[in-house]
Amino acid sequence: MNNKFDALKDDDSGDHDQDQGSPKNCEKEKNEDEDKEQNNAKKKMVVPGPGEHPLQYNYTFWYSRRTPGRPASTQSYEQNIKQIGGFASVEQFWRFYSHMIRPGDLTGHSDFHLFKEGIKPMWEDDANKMGGKWIIRLRKGLASRCWENLILAMLGEQFMVGEEICGAVVSVRFQEDIISIWNKTASDQATSGRIRDTLRRVLNLPPNTIMEYKTHTDSIKAWVDFHGLVTASGGR
Repeated sequence: MNNKFDALKDDDSGDHDQDQGSPKNCEKEKNEDEDKEQNNAKKKMVVPGPGEHPLQYNYTFWYSRRTPGRPASTQSYEQNIKQIGGFASVEQFWRFYSHMIRPGDLTGHSDFHLFKEGIKPMWEDDANKMGGKWIIRLRKGLASRCWENLILAMLGEQFMVGEEICGAVVSVRFQEDIISIWNKTASDQATSGRIRDTLRRVLNLPPNTIMEYKTHTDSIKAWVDFHGLVTASGGR
């Protein structure tokens, strides 16, 4: 476990020119609108606060829940997934995490997703579409501890695979729980092997634990074949 996380666990517009007429003024207004949009985008970006410990990447928590057996399409899945919030520092992470329900206390068909800022937890996202995920199926009672160990290892850059990691998911189901970690390049076997070995270590998995790697392309195909849908999205 990364010590810096353990130590901090308890911490708790300007008006536009109204003169219209000349092309010059129109161009000026256009530039001002563009600047305003860029400034608004910058305001939305999460940054570490004064004296906080910045993470290497910004991240976003997401949550989704749906009724089992109800057909899902790309559109319905994307509408169902809710953004909880983003963070850029260790302190900001703990502010979210300390108030979130633990996976073991969730009910029904629920998922928590933790992905790098700008990456949606969907198979079709540009950062994910050529990648895949390592999947571990857990008996009930283990999800909360494994999820915490996994995301702390991810935020602490313990996987040592550069920018390959996209995010992680914990899926609560009726008979079992599932955790997975997503990476960008399914064809890079050396990198996926390093992720597997690190995952086994940080979760302290028994040697006989079954770990499955599945490409997102295969996930989409399986979903379409099973449900007869034209398109599908990740995390179902």
